[in-house]
Amino acid sequence: MQEPFSIAIDGPSGAGKSSVARAVARELGAMYLDTGAMYRAVGLYMIKHGIPLDDTRQIAENCRFADVSVRYEGGRQKIYLAGEDVSEAIRTAQASLAASSVSVVPEVRRRMVDLQREIARGHCVVMDGRDIGTHVLPDATLKIFLTASAPVRARRRHSELLAKGMNEPYEKVLRELIQRDETDTRRSASPLRKAEDAVEVDSSELSLSEVVEKIVSLFRAIERGKK
Repeated sequence: MQEPFSIAIDGPSGAGKSSVARAVARELGAMYLDTGAMYRAVGLYMIKHGIPLDDTRQIAENCRFADVSVRYEGGRQKIYLAGEDVSEAIRTAQASLAASSVSVVPEVRRRMVDLQREIARGHCVVMDGRDIGTHVLPDATLKIFLTASAPVRARRRHSELLAKGMNEPYEKVLRELIQRDETDTRRSASPLRKAEDAVEVDSSELSLSEVVEKIVSLFRAIERGKK
């Protein structure tokens, strides 16, 4: 039986963390956990219940009622909110901005981090987010900081939205992405930053398969070093 390991992939919005982490997990036979989806679900809860996204006090008071759970069905992660599958509903631009708003609230982060650590305990896991290597899994086997230029990230996100039938202007997507970058890096609760022992990977000029190959190679090197 393989010894449990963890790979933390952090980075800004639109860097391709979810796609890369999912592919790395598949390559290594590990569990994949999209932590950003969990914050999106909390943000969606606030939207559904009319909680102002600029009112941190109300978000803190109401986050305990957001019943978020993660399930794996057919090898894919599904996010449920109060028993409802919201895996697609949380992928809108509105849910993305809501996630950024709720993620700055310490009470929300404590709840989500506890859940993330519980899921990761004793498993081989690849987890992506914004504070995985710095806060959630500080002892991860391998830490990656995945980034790309803002225009590249905006183009990728714009293409994803178009594929889902969401005709958002590229300029709006870029503006919201830059806004989220600023919020994520300046928040007081576990801000987005590169862990001191993380390997930075810039995916601006790399294909998905090239990024995955690079990360898997880094992990294999660590495993060989243990023998």
